[in-house]
Amino acid sequence: MDPRRSWTAAWGRLLVAVAVIGLLAAACGTSTGSPAATSSAAPSPAASAEVTEAPRGDLVAGITSDADTLFPWKATQFQAVAILGTIYGTLTELDDKLNVVPGLAESWQSSDDGKILTFTLRAGVKFHDGKGFSSADVKFSLDKIREEATAAVAAASLGSIEEVQAPDPQTVVLKLKNADAAILASLASVNLAMLSRDDTEASLNTTPNGTGPFEFKTRTANESITLVANPDYWGDAPKLATVEFRIIPDETSIVAALQSGNVQLAVLDDPLVARSAAGNGITVTKTPQLAYHVLQLNARRAPLDNLNVRLAIACAIDRQQVLDTAALGEGEVTGPITSPAYRSDPSARPCPTRDVARAKALLAEAGYADGVTIKTIVSQGEYATSVNEAQNLQAQLKDAGITLELEVMEIGGYVDRWLAADFDAAVALNGGRPDPDTMYGRYFTSTGNLNKVAGYSSPELDQLFAAGKTTTDPAARKDIYAQISRNLEDNAVWVWTFSSYAYTATTAGVSGFIPMPNASLQYLRTTSVN
Repeated sequence: MDPRRSWTAAWGRLLVAVAVIGLLAAACGTSTGSPAATSSAAPSPAASAEVTEAPRGDLVAGITSDADTLFPWKATQFQAVAILGTIYGTLTELDDKLNVVPGLAESWQSSDDGKILTFTLRAGVKFHDGKGFSSADVKFSLDKIREEATAAVAAASLGSIEEVQAPDPQTVVLKLKNADAAILASLASVNLAMLSRDDTEASLNTTPNGTGPFEFKTRTANESITLVANPDYWGDAPKLATVEFRIIPDETSIVAALQSGNVQLAVLDDPLVARSAAGNGITVTKTPQLAYHVLQLNARRAPLDNLNVRLAIACAIDRQQVLDTAALGEGEVTGPITSPAYRSDPSARPCPTRDVARAKALLAEAGYADGVTIKTIVSQGEYATSVNEAQNLQAQLKDAGITLELEVMEIGGYVDRWLAADFDAAVALNGGRPDPDTMYGRYFTSTGNLNKVAGYSSPELDQLFAAGKTTTDPAARKDIYAQISRNLEDNAVWVWTFSSYAYTATTAGVSGFIPMPNASLQYLRTTSVN
């Protein structure tokens, strides 16, 4: 089958399911006192139930890198985000179709003007250290995340909050500056996890303490992280007794561990490796991802502060060639927004196809007729295709007189450089979100907490993002985000290349795991091993 046809069909099915993504639950016109204002008709992925049997079975999951942090508010690395998502709880959650469903908040109501959002919390929830979870912890968490000194990576997602109130232990009231169509989806991110008011960043980086289905047990740096089932989890009891995340830097070695039975589950990036894994009792499931591959450009550094230099880079790249080289064509060329209901048109860019002649002319117009050199950082270890992508981009850009000077780094050093915006360009795989405001508001608004990393903002983008956040009509929002996408492309802010698949490999006897388009491992709580 043509991989592009397979990709389109897979996303088409998801698009139907996620067309609204639950954002209208926070829309204007719903009374705070109306029973009809409760959260979502869809059940939570872990509906509360009495524990009927003890967890059994131990699962080893192979991953390529150790988590670079255990503090959820600062996690950006894929492995860290995925692991922490099994330990910590959030007010809302996303189900396997990316619908917003109840999490630690069992329901919510919105005022008529959308500026007051009232959450009712689940009763009886406990942190892993045995302390009770209450509205005081929610207020502490949301207030702390919004403090600039915290440096939380998703702080911009809470920019609409004016005040957090905790009138009683089971009730939280958010007073908003304006209606916020994205806030319910935003609150489902582990970057906005609810922490105990008694904990600190230092303590949690040593001993995580959440409300999730699994508790932290042990960690051996660069070897493994082991979790155990939370006996007091508010939802259905996890079926696994333990989950060990075993660090195996090479995906080929992970496949060997699967084949020998030393590992029972792994999420692979490299399609060639995934093909080699299938068979002999190993099942491989591929899932289209919201994450996107991109060449990030730092427009605050010369020569990338010149629009024509950035446009030259964008015009000199055949994105399909990058996809074919790095991922065997398994995926789809993409524009900026991968959120299914708002997906960008990849042809709506200054050079929909590669145009080396135009790239050279743009360079000459910028004053770089003799060529230009761009220092570029590349991670090794977080995902399998990074170096192949970088080398293909390097070869293509050379034809236009653009030299990518590649610096390949281990993931820890790469993340540090990335967060500090210490690069001219960066070959990156960034996580997507079901709502485009959550996805990009933190990057491309002047007040976004990751705007330094993005390297670009403008008054026009500020206005568009503000409009998208406050507009609750899905059709109107779609038009706004189409304008945002075109603005990002016309200014060659970054060079978006493709979205791809994740390949979940499981051995015989593993059942109940549901791969997610956002790479979440939350359904380890429904997984069992026989």
